[in-house]
Amino acid sequence: MIFLAISALALASCAEGPAGFGSSPTTAYEPTPPAVTFDSRDFAWSTAPGTGAISGTLAYHGGGARYSCEGGDVLLTPETAWSRRRMIILYGSAVAAAAPVSIVRARTPSAGTGDYARFVRRTTCDSANHFSFEGLPDGAWFVITVAKPVDRPGEPMAITRRVETHGGGVSVTLS
Repeated sequence: MIFLAISALALASCAEGPAGFGSSPTTAYEPTPPAVTFDSRDFAWSTAPGTGAISGTLAYHGGGARYSCEGGDVLLTPETAWSRRRMIILYGSAVAAAAPVSIVRARTPSAGTGDYARFVRRTTCDSANHFSFEGLPDGAWFVITVAKPVDRPGEPMAITRRVETHGGGVSVTLS
């Protein structure tokens, strides 16, 4: 009973976060799954060649401001139990989210991440806020980028969305 009360309080506090975080219709808060140990074997599937591709566009607008990822990194992280838990810790969701970068950094666990970085693919966001990944094996992935306000001051936002590839191309809009 006490656990349920604490869980409800924790979820309520998430809903009252800073502007743009917790109020986004694309953010669905999920309870944090139990701890999972990083195991590089869980990521092995993501290193195989494939025929999948992801083409994407950043279309995030927050607080009346336009945002851009031009020249910034777009990361593609394979979904495993470990990375799914990490997404929920950092963003509050393993489906889709937009969170101020300062909050994501504050939530970043200090524990080591093994050789996780070697499984993360990178590309660059172009001047039209487009990006793409090719040669992907079938599976679920997390697309992550940082969007910066273009036409007014504001905090950069970390934007993420889960995407699945199945032997062909898929389009994703980060909003």
